[in-house]
Amino acid sequence: MTIAHDEDGVMSTGDRLIYMANQIARNMASEGRERAEVMVADHIRSFWDPAMRARIGQLAAERPGALLPIAAAAIARIAQP
Repeated sequence: MTIAHDEDGVMSTGDRLIYMANQIARNMASEGRERAEVMVADHIRSFWDPAMRARIGQLAAERPGALLPIAAAAIARIAQP
């Protein structure tokens, strides 16, 4: 995945959210896939504001290959009622 930066070298908001979700997923991966998915979902629910959660859900739909499998599964869990 290529991360876009503007002319000042700053990551876009969407790219930053994807980066953060993937970073959390990488940090939790040693827990095993299913537990890591739950932990990432819990982290995003607890620490990301509603606008960030909504945006990462949109990004997951728009750019499915941008998220690591654990991050994508965690975001899918968040979207479930």
